[in-house]
Amino acid sequence: MPHRRTTFSKFIIEEQRRTTTPDRELTALLNDIQTACKFIASATSRGKLLEPVTPRSMAEVADEIMLRESEWGGQLCGVLSSLGAEPYPIPQIYPRGPYLLAFDALEGASNLDIGQTVGSVFSILRAPEGATEPQASDFLQPGTRQVAAGFALYGPASTIVITLGAGVHGFTLDREIGAYTLTDPEMRIAEATRQVAIDSSNRRFWEPPVAHYVDECMQGAAGPRGADFHLRWADSLVAETYRLLVRGGVFIVPLDTSDSAREGSGLHLLYEANPIAMIVEQAQGSASTGRGRVLERTPRDFGERVPVIFGARAEVARLVGYHELSDRGETFTFETPLFSARSLFRAG
Repeated sequence: MPHRRTTFSKFIIEEQRRTTTPDRELTALLNDIQTACKFIASATSRGKLLEPVTPRSMAEVADEIMLRESEWGGQLCGVLSSLGAEPYPIPQIYPRGPYLLAFDALEGASNLDIGQTVGSVFSILRAPEGATEPQASDFLQPGTRQVAAGFALYGPASTIVITLGAGVHGFTLDREIGAYTLTDPEMRIAEATRQVAIDSSNRRFWEPPVAHYVDECMQGAAGPRGADFHLRWADSLVAETYRLLVRGGVFIVPLDTSDSAREGSGLHLLYEANPIAMIVEQAQGSASTGRGRVLERTPRDFGERVPVIFGARAEVARLVGYHELSDRGETFTFETPLFSARSLFRAG
């Protein structure tokens, strides 16, 4: 029955009752974020119809929406936007709260020109005790300290995926009633997969472990994996993550070894890699840089980027093993059938 549907707001309240001590400030903040996502969904659906109204880019419009909807409620003492080089100061007219918010209001914005899915990504951290004007360094916390994380998709349907640290849940915007409604409770990533998402245009700059992994997958049933894999790329972090949750797979943004990109390749740790890694792990997947758990890495600065391997545990473990072999200067030799209990490697 329609009246029994669980809305986003109701779910957040009930989830906190079930798993933690209810936190009214966190509930209010998440509700402000979902309101911002509704506005952004509406704006992105209008596309070029907005151009005569505003000279700003859609990314700037979305950024402004997220800032304005989250700053006023008194739950935040600091905000970090993907478009800002420094934290955004909460206006003095608004009260301060215990949380920090980092976000990319319109991830994959370039996809709008071709009618593809775009989205928002956000991470919520606790501010230092008693802080009212947080320092830049206060945002530089490892992902393990996130209180909540989520992303929204704006496409054929508008969707929010959220974790409060006890599972992952998806909500679809019911435009008839104007509310995000629970449609995908307890989302899980399958442990094994034959889906690989990676941008192959920079293959010449991949590290050997990644190149070897993709090569063996692409050899198909006749190769060492004994199965046909599907290679894909949507050029959208939120779209690939949602596909990962719904259909399984592994999503790879490898280190770019070219001289021009070596220090700046991968995903932004604070407002891309960390929130998605929290979601992936809460959905029973794995999230690694290839050389360590994403969530355990402490950011050095706002702009730090890291290579990422998200998704099915078996595939992430395989890639991590290849990185370990490569770092020891050994070659890759795979000797066991697909998804066997143990992989054997030997030096060349």
